[in-house]
Amino acid sequence: MEDVSDPPFRALCKEQGADVMYTEFISSEGLIRDAAKSMMKLDIYEKERPIGIQIFGANLDSMLQAVDIVEKTNPDIIDINYGCPVKKVVCKGAGAGILKDIPKMVSLTKAIVERTKLPVTVKTRLGWDHDSIQIVDVAERLQDVGAQAISIHGRTRAQMYKGDADWHPIAAVKNNQRMQIPVFGNGDVDTPERAVMMRDKFGLDGAMIGRASIGNPWFFAQVKHYFKTNGHLPPPTIIDRVEMARRHLQMSIDWKGDKLGVFETRRHYTNYFKGIPHFKEYRLQMVTLDKASEVFEVFDRVASNFQEAEVSI
Repeated sequence: MEDVSDPPFRALCKEQGADVMYTEFISSEGLIRDAAKSMMKLDIYEKERPIGIQIFGANLDSMLQAVDIVEKTNPDIIDINYGCPVKKVVCKGAGAGILKDIPKMVSLTKAIVERTKLPVTVKTRLGWDHDSIQIVDVAERLQDVGAQAISIHGRTRAQMYKGDADWHPIAAVKNNQRMQIPVFGNGDVDTPERAVMMRDKFGLDGAMIGRASIGNPWFFAQVKHYFKTNGHLPPPTIIDRVEMARRHLQMSIDWKGDKLGVFETRRHYTNYFKGIPHFKEYRLQMVTLDKASEVFEVFDRVASNFQEAEVSI
């Protein structure tokens, strides 16, 4: 997730039990131009492993050069993003845009597999639109050219994030007798119960968690606890939330500097403090204040004024 799954946030998710980490998706064109923002996204750390670096692009030469650059950072996996539905990505034929050209998707994957010694995985969607869904065939073809795992979001590009994710076509991929690689599901895995359903009812090898973890790194621990016990962990207390948000902001500042650290952590605060009554004033301050010291002061006031509040995440 762009500007979300950066090293500070990944570190928090890893602490809470995430098994495999992926970087933000990185533009192949940005990498070969040595663009500062793209190069910064290559930062990975030993404590995160296993970790995959996710790249996107539509030009074969650029993608292969990007693979060479990525290999030098020594990730465990190279992941190709064929799923991003955002217009500025799709209009260039990248991300989910390549779902309109399946032969190119397959040939690009094959070329990347042949370029690197690292395992190559793929993230994609059901199809471009409802009328073009052929994910069972597409997944098999990607496997046949060397993809070592596939993660599938249960919506088409046309749906963006509207409506409910449909996991049945993903299960059909898994149930294809020719499929030998792991098949992971994505989309609307927003409760521990739904994660278990993805495993037990739909038979998938795992769940890729995205939006449900924003401002909620505890989600991974909650899912794993439910897997083991069929019960729920107590929700994080106000103090737990404040301390997690405080650590997140400080780690972001340490990595990105004050300005970006403050700005890019804002998107997490709604979920960090979800469900707290009469909280609007504090949330507004968190997402508008520009100085880290002022945001930390808001955290202190929240800890002092709301520590007895009963909330659920």
